[in-house]
Amino acid sequence: MRLLWPVNWRLFRNEAHMKREYYLQLAAGGLRLPIGIDLVLHDSPDPQRILRDGSLLGEVVETAARRYASPLAVPLMDLTLEKEDLLRILGTPEAEAETFHFGEAPSEGALQLVRDSSRTPFGTRGQAHIDSVHYIAGKTALLPVGMAIGPFSLMTKLMADPITAIAMAGMGMTPEGDASVLLAERCLELAEMAIARSLEAQIKAGAKAIMICEPAANIVYLSPRQINSGSDIFERYVMRPNLRIKKQLASAEVDLIFHNCGDLVGLMVEQFATRLDPAILSLGSSRVLWEDAALVPKDVVLFGNLPTKKFYSDDAMPTSQVEAMTLELIKRMRAIGHPHILGSECDVLHVPGAASAIRSKVEAMLTCGR
Repeated sequence: MRLLWPVNWRLFRNEAHMKREYYLQLAAGGLRLPIGIDLVLHDSPDPQRILRDGSLLGEVVETAARRYASPLAVPLMDLTLEKEDLLRILGTPEAEAETFHFGEAPSEGALQLVRDSSRTPFGTRGQAHIDSVHYIAGKTALLPVGMAIGPFSLMTKLMADPITAIAMAGMGMTPEGDASVLLAERCLELAEMAIARSLEAQIKAGAKAIMICEPAANIVYLSPRQINSGSDIFERYVMRPNLRIKKQLASAEVDLIFHNCGDLVGLMVEQFATRLDPAILSLGSSRVLWEDAALVPKDVVLFGNLPTKKFYSDDAMPTSQVEAMTLELIKRMRAIGHPHILGSECDVLHVPGAASAIRSKVEAMLTCGR
């Protein structure tokens, strides 16, 4: 059994200038951390019941942190909760939320309804997630970490064709002149409000850090050619909403962990690192971390980025390759001297029929070379 890291986060909460030092110490100590809560969740014969019970879900998060010897209690990366909550406020049933898209720009009345929703109760699954954070904060010595989708990524889930809308905006079309741009901008406004509501509840529940997952903010949705030609689409649709989220967290003295496992260009990595200034920046396996380190301030811990999405397949990712990539990544990051926590490129999902293979490879990344 691996021991939890003997770094007490509570010692760092009273001095704002020392908060960042906690994560730097974890990196210096060689922490390895898969985001593997889904694997632990599926140890249960009834995962769906757990997802609707905050205490049970909190116990799963605690079990995962202890299994992986981590002082960070990272919750399930469920990026459907804010959409489900938003649509429930607007009258769409939970069962329809996953496939729902706005066919036209939401009305001013819909926007106002969400603005006025601060006291509206969350749905069962959303409340269970919040209660799981409260469980960690109140019943364990682990650092309670919250989780939310990013505003741009939620916007893309509210539209059937976000790519065209963003491209039109990149060509200079305005909300007044193009219906798809108006749809995108109002969906983004709704998304940001829903996320702010979620963050406020998680902060009240005791979260001391929150992971914002913004995987859609990538070159599939945002044209590098348009950005390089002077378009403000990256600034307007990604950076500004996330800077407001950063401000919300900072005002509550909650640390930002920023996650983006999408295909990025260097400008995006640099902007996320320098302007959002997260305590931890988590990137996908498409990025070469020892090269990206040149774009990232030394007090921002880089996290990741083993290709855990391939762990289900022995053909695509045999255990020997997991071990080789683990050791290379550790060696390379130590050589350049940038703070790094070895981890998964995204959440490690349970795959029926491949569970034992995935678990064995997670164990390999945790133990090889020790």
